[in-house]
Amino acid sequence: MAPALPFTVLVPARLASTRLPNKPLADIAGLPMVVRVAQRALASGASRVVVAADDARIVDACAAHGVQALLTRTDHASGSDRLAEACTLLGLDGDDVVVNVQGDEPLIDPALVRRCAELLAERADCVMSTAAHPLTEVADYLNPNVVKVVLDAAGRALYFSRAPIPWQRDGATVTAHSVAPALPQPAPLRHLGLYGYRAAFLRRFPEMAAAPLEQTEALEQLRVLWHGERIAVHVAAHGPGPGVDTPEDLARVRALFASMRDGGPAARGR
Repeated sequence: MAPALPFTVLVPARLASTRLPNKPLADIAGLPMVVRVAQRALASGASRVVVAADDARIVDACAAHGVQALLTRTDHASGSDRLAEACTLLGLDGDDVVVNVQGDEPLIDPALVRRCAELLAERADCVMSTAAHPLTEVADYLNPNVVKVVLDAAGRALYFSRAPIPWQRDGATVTAHSVAPALPQPAPLRHLGLYGYRAAFLRRFPEMAAAPLEQTEALEQLRVLWHGERIAVHVAAHGPGPGVDTPEDLARVRALFASMRDGGPAARGR
């Protein structure tokens, strides 16, 4: 049997949120959301899971439930900057594998977290790994809040976009007021905000110049491609459980946890 792959999961957690104040501390079935995320990440087989927080209240909440947490600066421009600081504080460098699990994904699939780490370890030609799944709804394909990714023959990302890509030239009816497309085949891929990094690259990433494409699309991962680096993509069979961005999302996730606790059907991907 192959030895277990050592990897670290980092969970960036920022207390300020315009749509859902104090989001990391939101109660989900008796535990703060960030603790629920850390528990799911630990189930992936990670060597350790560390929350990178911007507020002592998050650190204290994690400590109260046996979750390791670090206090990072409050002025980071992005989650990647926060993770780079966490790598430095933890002494991670070189080929150490780090997986970034967002702090608002309390239903993240532990197997998907592990696969992201394994994929990076398998792909010496890539500095990062991530995940995607096939889209089945036209509304998601057209939604700019659903990020799409297209791949090359080796399963590496060619481009990420909020636009509906790839666009099927002969599969849509376009007028001045509407677009009525059919989904391309094979199905377009929705990008999932789960990333694996080699620690040396993660520490270098904030020093790389921002890309014009990144600024246009508001997608930080485009900086990696713009600088000529490669990202390996795992294509999952289905989407993850719902994340939490709004009070409505929080209510939905609370209901799913209550259903699981009461013996109802487990939360399934969208």
